[in-house]
Amino acid sequence: MADTSIEWTDATWNPVAGCTVISPGCTNCYAMRMAARLDAMGMKKYRGLTRKSGKRAVWTGRVRLDHDALGIPAGWKKPRRIFVNSMSDLFHEAVPAEFVADVWRAMQATPQHTYQILTKRPDRMADVTASLPVLPNVWLGTSVESEDYLGRIDDLRKADAAVRFVSFEPLIGSVARANLTGIHWAIIGGESGPRSRPMAEEWVAEIEAACRKATTAFFFKQWGGVRKKDTGRHYRGRTFDEMPRGVAMS
Repeated sequence: MADTSIEWTDATWNPVAGCTVISPGCTNCYAMRMAARLDAMGMKKYRGLTRKSGKRAVWTGRVRLDHDALGIPAGWKKPRRIFVNSMSDLFHEAVPAEFVADVWRAMQATPQHTYQILTKRPDRMADVTASLPVLPNVWLGTSVESEDYLGRIDDLRKADAAVRFVSFEPLIGSVARANLTGIHWAIIGGESGPRSRPMAEEWVAEIEAACRKATTAFFFKQWGGVRKKDTGRHYRGRTFDEMPRGVAMS
């Protein structure tokens, strides 16, 4: 686990490493670059999880389970908001349901923390979690980068969770038809880093309108770009750090 600069969470926890590119939102994934860097530094956990494709590092499709990491959250006594698997996807097809259950037990044993699980595979998430307890400290979310993947929100609604959330990041197209009924929180962010694709302000406005209609909390993370600090995170002249009802920013 490590502290993080991600605006909507406090720390990251990675009991799984490695993934597979499945949609355009994965093209410039920061985790691929980071995994390649960690591999080059000699970290066995990330060995062979990426390969070079031109000048980029891309996932090989290999996934590595880290059983030793399951006990890490118990060592953190101060309550934290924890992003689960920033370097993978807990519901990747190569992650056994039995291991997901082990992760669930680790989260259940540490109720002082709030866990945020984000997946691009909400259909499998709904299936696997159907046999697991609904934990009050576990939020379930999915990523949607354009209207082609709005169906992920429908799959997310099939999962029982204390909080359901959608990350519209990287937002690379309009999602004007998004139905946020039953969704408690929406994160909006433009792509950042090398080869980042631009985000239109009208796409952000469309999501805000959908949030207001469904009473979904609206969190604007960033405009992104090659130098995201320069573009900042102000939208309509201010920051929007809304959290799900009853949840305060730490």
